[in-house]
Amino acid sequence: MSEVKIAAETRTEFGKGAARRIRRADKVPGVLYGHGSDPIHLTFPGHELLLALRTPNVLIALDIDGKTNELAIPKSVQRDPLKGFLVHVDLQLVQRGEKVQVEIPVQAEGELAPGGNLLEYVLDALPVEAEATHIPESVTVSVEGLEAGAAVLAKDIKLPGGVSLSVEDDTVVLQVLAAQAEEAPEGAEAGEEAAEA
Repeated sequence: MSEVKIAAETRTEFGKGAARRIRRADKVPGVLYGHGSDPIHLTFPGHELLLALRTPNVLIALDIDGKTNELAIPKSVQRDPLKGFLVHVDLQLVQRGEKVQVEIPVQAEGELAPGGNLLEYVLDALPVEAEATHIPESVTVSVEGLEAGAAVLAKDIKLPGGVSLSVEDDTVVLQVLAAQAEEAPEGAEAGEEAAEA
């Protein structure tokens, strides 16, 4: 996984008014925490951070005030529900070689058995433990030929080396549901009978 370098500034203003001023300047307020240290309140460049966060569990190399370099991963990202811009971000401090708990997206490939079956994602992201600098972007699962009633369990998913599950082995990740026949809306039959009379 590649690192994304972002310059951040410490912030001293807090509260809604300060946060609005920061966002008006195309920046995003956030907090960096971890390793038992006091949280550091930061301001990030909005566009650069938005681009970086397109990659799940991105490793961010922070240059804080041009003095301190830290590695971090996103832990909580708040977006405006209507416009989608970043409102606030929490980052977790990490070190090279350190294991972290993250969720990686699950992607299915292949065709289900014929019959109009549906694939349900019980978990769309798989909780795992991985080295902070080697977090996989996603895991791919083959659903080729699976029939209704089949399930893919966490233990069935092949994980890259150095990555281990953070859930029970028998946790259902994907399951195949039988297609349901559409029922005629109530009253439709009565209407047809009346038309025939």
